[in-house]
Amino acid sequence: MWRNKRKAFALYEVLIGLAIFSLGVIALGRSVQNCLNASGLNAEEDRIRQILADRMAEVQATPGLPDQKKETRVATGYGDIVLIQKSVPTPLKDVKNFEINGINLVTLAAEWKRGGVAQSRKIQFYVYRQ
Repeated sequence: MWRNKRKAFALYEVLIGLAIFSLGVIALGRSVQNCLNASGLNAEEDRIRQILADRMAEVQATPGLPDQKKETRVATGYGDIVLIQKSVPTPLKDVKNFEINGINLVTLAAEWKRGGVAQSRKIQFYVYRQ
């Protein structure tokens, strides 16, 4: 009779151990899923940065004044990205208070949606043309 109670107690130990193990596996699965999501978001951000850097290099290398306003759609594996370029003349002055002409402030903005939520990144730089 004492032996039967001991076997039943061992069964409860196994069930409790199995429940703890199951919770650990579920938590590990969620951790892996979070890592995969973070990796995907990082790849998307890198792609956006690369698009902005490429467009900045194009604007800097193109002779003549940059376009005052230009909008471009870029198709990526993460969805469409709207690239907005704005350029305004920037009258800067040198140390002798003379105005320096031919400098434009260019703003590049990338806008896209991630999970239905609007996202954007923006960079600004100067372009000098005589």
